[in-house]
Amino acid sequence: MASLYSSLKILTCKNKTYDHFLPSKSHKTYASYDFLFLNKKGLVPPKHAISTKISDGVLSSLPAEIREEDDDEEYSTIADLREIWPEIQGCNDWEGLLDPMNLHLRKEVIRYGEMAQACYDSFDFDPHSKYCGTCKYQGADFFERLGMGDRGYAVTRFLYATSNINLPNFFQKAKAVSSIWSQHANWMGYVAVATDEEEIRRMGRRDIVVAWRGTVTYLEWIHDLKDILHPACFRDDPSIKIESGFFELYTSKENSCMYSTYSAREQVLAELRRISHRYKGEKLSITVTGHSLGAALALLSAYDIAEMKLNVVEDDGTMIQKIPITVFSFAGPRVGNLKFKERCDELGVKVLRVVNIHDKVPIVPGIFTNEKFQYQKYLEEAISFPWSYAHVGVELALDHTHSPFLKKNAGDIRGAHNLEVHLHLLDGFHGKNKDFRLATKRDIALVNKSCDALKGDSGVPPFWWQDQHKGMMRSSDGRWVLPERPWIEAHPPDTAHHFEQVIKFARGT
Repeated sequence: MASLYSSLKILTCKNKTYDHFLPSKSHKTYASYDFLFLNKKGLVPPKHAISTKISDGVLSSLPAEIREEDDDEEYSTIADLREIWPEIQGCNDWEGLLDPMNLHLRKEVIRYGEMAQACYDSFDFDPHSKYCGTCKYQGADFFERLGMGDRGYAVTRFLYATSNINLPNFFQKAKAVSSIWSQHANWMGYVAVATDEEEIRRMGRRDIVVAWRGTVTYLEWIHDLKDILHPACFRDDPSIKIESGFFELYTSKENSCMYSTYSAREQVLAELRRISHRYKGEKLSITVTGHSLGAALALLSAYDIAEMKLNVVEDDGTMIQKIPITVFSFAGPRVGNLKFKERCDELGVKVLRVVNIHDKVPIVPGIFTNEKFQYQKYLEEAISFPWSYAHVGVELALDHTHSPFLKKNAGDIRGAHNLEVHLHLLDGFHGKNKDFRLATKRDIALVNKSCDALKGDSGVPPFWWQDQHKGMMRSSDGRWVLPERPWIEAHPPDTAHHFEQVIKFARGT
């Protein structure tokens, strides 16, 4: 009861505002009152309750720890996530949820950002390791090894892409060629599905997540982009175009490598088809997330999923439902042209782009001709201008200079682009022109996992995230060795079947 009292926000009773009343902590029950208690978990309001902003008099009487967090925040009635999840997933383009920042939305975006961060934390990018370019963990204990075992999700498959494309600064390769696990592939992310019944009830549906890895150590990959648009080729409209490097990464394969016999596109579409059919009849959502180049792949794959009608549920040939597709993108570049953006909008793909205004990646490609240019549509339609790009979705612009914990330059350009920095900024963002205050009390030490963005007085060393002893273990005879990792299945045996079904369904055959 004390915890309920300490998180009190709003008190109303059958259209009468009781802003002079604070219940005693010693109350045994609140059953006789029709009060609306709005706490950080978002309690469902009573039948007759209405919402109101707490008056200054009541606010001043609240405990200091509440006033410090919430005295300038606007609050409105917030139900349980299971009741409002379509809005949190963007069905209304997050209207009214970003300023002030909705409590549920902040937690959910951070949660999905952490699932994208898991791609970095589990990736072996050590060029001295014979496993460089792989995931360090098995799918079965992936989240548990990362301290995320309580998330309620299970990995259903890993995603790979061939490295034999013109993005040399993106892929990680071992220095010793003789010990390379694969000369042609890199681990790119994973597909997971909510399996914990309590988590499914909390969310109000069974969620399918696709998380894409971005760059671990380099930003130079952005200079590898050819800035040339390529027809998407996912439907009969050559005017829909995407950046050629992203297209190549998503669609290329290498038959000589067992991890690249299917393209990243074929892998993700086949897996989404398998999962959606396994849980057919349930309330589902598809959430795609990624950071940096992973954000580009997140948007591209979400568009592809919708274009291939993988989110369409039919009964005897009649569409009865569309599974919502949402992209939570972090520090992502532009992916395609204006026609690509318009098609994503037509398909109902919802995109929330979280950016740091000091980060350079979200402004490329298309520095000069983009969605802000008045005559972009004319240039594309009249002269097929080849360097025209447009962002998709809604932007949530953050500013790392607003955080009292971060250096003014976030350490360097990499710090401004860092995913953990973005998650920290999300935690402290309450709306434009509002003070930066950490809402979920997310540990600020996480910021410096792979950068040097925290101020020196934080006491947190930079670049501190690494495996103990770099993965070396002491054997029974006292020698230090790098243990062999269990073999990971490249692709489920039914991948080809499910992908064939995807193509047949999309073509209506």
